[in-house]
Amino acid sequence: MGAGHAHRLYVHGHSPVHGLPPHCKLVATFAFVLVVVSTPREAVWAFGLYAVLLAAVAAVAGVPAGLLLRRLLIEIPFVAFAVLMPFVAEGERVDVLGLSLSVSGLWGAWNVLAKGTLGVAASVLLASTTELRELLLGLQRLRLPSLLVQIASFMIRYGDVITDELRRMSIARRSRGFEARGIRHWGVLAKTAGALFIRSYERGERVHLAMVSRGYTGSMPVIDEVTASRAQWAYAAVLPAAALAVCVMGWTI
Repeated sequence: MGAGHAHRLYVHGHSPVHGLPPHCKLVATFAFVLVVVSTPREAVWAFGLYAVLLAAVAAVAGVPAGLLLRRLLIEIPFVAFAVLMPFVAEGERVDVLGLSLSVSGLWGAWNVLAKGTLGVAASVLLASTTELRELLLGLQRLRLPSLLVQIASFMIRYGDVITDELRRMSIARRSRGFEARGIRHWGVLAKTAGALFIRSYERGERVHLAMVSRGYTGSMPVIDEVTASRAQWAYAAVLPAAALAVCVMGWTI
């Protein structure tokens, strides 16, 4: 079960974070995000400490800060949603720079931005220190339903194949003088999408028949057994444990 190559988010390295078993990092990331979500939004200082914890993990892993910040751009749609909340929410209002904003909307926007950004940052760190093949092995080790793991595996394996197929179709269109310039060309693009779907479906049928002919019975063989020692579990637990301590302080103060 493998992707065949490292994905674009992966940052090659030999840090202690890179060396942790994938299922340890998956559990640690999930536990950290769960703690962040459980933190009261009024504990603004707590989210600052969470950011410091993630920055420390990034430093240990050798993930450049600039790369991490660029990857965070994926949450721009959520940022746009959060920016609108103070304007559309109801309840008590306050004037900020001449604008009438909802107090509950401001807290809601802060809640979405703080928790969403920290969650995305933790996920980016996970992807930056773990190859896709290892992530799949980790999910399998955590007893995720085998069917879901296989679907993710095939999606990773053939994502580049389908993208390359679409690229060749685009080159073929351009070599014949076609260039999409308006709504009147949508029909051609729709036919392209239909042809790509049919080709992908037929490829999937051929791959499935080839697998069945080689003894596939519904589950993929496990070639590499991933295990973790107590020390590795303890090392992975440092981040969520520290975050949990901050969360408890946030509820008690």
